[in-house]
Amino acid sequence: MTNVVKRFRTSSGLAPFVAYVVVFHGVWILWPFVVYPRLQEVGDRTLIYAVINLAIRLAVWVAPVLLYLRWIDGVYPIEYLKLRPKIRRGIAIGLVLTALNLLGMCLRFGLPYPTLERVSWNSVLGTSLMVGVIEEIPYRGFMLRKLAEWYGFWRANLVTSLLFLAVHLPGWIALHTFRADTAATILIFGAVMGVVSRYADSLWAPIVAHSGNDFLSFVLFRL
Repeated sequence: MTNVVKRFRTSSGLAPFVAYVVVFHGVWILWPFVVYPRLQEVGDRTLIYAVINLAIRLAVWVAPVLLYLRWIDGVYPIEYLKLRPKIRRGIAIGLVLTALNLLGMCLRFGLPYPTLERVSWNSVLGTSLMVGVIEEIPYRGFMLRKLAEWYGFWRANLVTSLLFLAVHLPGWIALHTFRADTAATILIFGAVMGVVSRYADSLWAPIVAHSGNDFLSFVLFRL
C-alpha cells in the first residue's frame, strides 16, 4: 500500500493540486453572496436548512477531495487522510484538547450560561458535530499533507493556515463582520490544528478538537 501511495503521489504533480485549490476557493466565494442569502429564506433554525447546508458543504468541501485522491492520485482516501488507523488515539487527543479548551474559556470568560437561543438543528449538526469533518478533511487531511510532501511540514502548515483563513474571508466580507483579531485567531487556530494532526498522526484529533471548539464558542459560550 505504501509503495502505491508514493508512486501515485509523484505522478500526480503540483498542477492538479493548484487547480483544485484555486477552483475550490473560487467556488466557495459564491456561498455567502449567492447561496447563503437564498438558504436563509428556508429558516436557519429548521431541520431542512441544516440538511441542505450540510449537503452543500459535503459536496463542495469533502467530495472533491475524495474524488481527487481516488482518481488523480490513485490512493485510498481513508488511508491517505489518516482516518485510520489510530482512531482511538486521535479521538482521545481531540477530547483532551477540548477539555483544555473548555478550561481556558472558563478562566477567560467565566462559567458558560447556555440558552436555547443558540441551539438549533444547524448549530448542533453543522456548526458543532460535522464542522470538524467538513473543514479538516480538505485542509489538514488533504492540503497540509500534499504541501508537506513537497515543501516540508512547517512551510506547508503556514500555507494551509493562510488558505484556511482565506476561505473565511468571503463570508466575513459579505456579512460585514471582518475583524483583524478574528482573522488572527483563525490563522493561529489553523496552525494549531496542523500541529495537532502531525502529533496525533490521525485526522480524528483535529476533527474532534475543531468540532469541540466550535461547539464551545458558538453554542456554549455564545462568542
